[in-house]
Amino acid sequence: METKNDLVANPVRQEVNITRIFDAPRELVFKMWTDPELVEKWWGPKDFTNPVCKLDARVGGAMRIVMQGPDGTRYPTSGIFNEIIEPERIVFTNIKEDDEGNAELEVRNTVTFTEVNGKTKMTLNAAVVMETPAACGSVDGMNVGWNQSIDRFADLVQTLINK
Repeated sequence: METKNDLVANPVRQEVNITRIFDAPRELVFKMWTDPELVEKWWGPKDFTNPVCKLDARVGGAMRIVMQGPDGTRYPTSGIFNEIIEPERIVFTNIKEDDEGNAELEVRNTVTFTEVNGKTKMTLNAAVVMETPAACGSVDGMNVGWNQSIDRFADLVQTLINK
């Protein structure tokens, strides 16, 4: 597996860009973003679980994921699928909520899947759309969280390929 990671954080645009190449079919790599049973297994940083993982993976469909940290803290998120072109591209929003369900951070995620010599190149761009003062500095955490999530994703890809 090859990895390229780029963190861009500035006052105008804050985003995380991650590119990975998986020795797996593009259809499988794509499905791992749209099947809630698979997303539940890899979404979130190392040692996190997802007691709630609901996806309606269609344009206009909603997502609801509640991550739980090792200390029991829950991190609720919601979002909408804006674009799905199977097996090439997924665009969705992801909204981090506070304890009262108010949006603290909104991110527009674009994931592309390209076949390269029988492997799949997956590129994630996570761009901050809205950030409240309470979420200030979230891009650093987003960078770490997405990279750990994609590490878990890579492990799951290998498990599924080796079945």
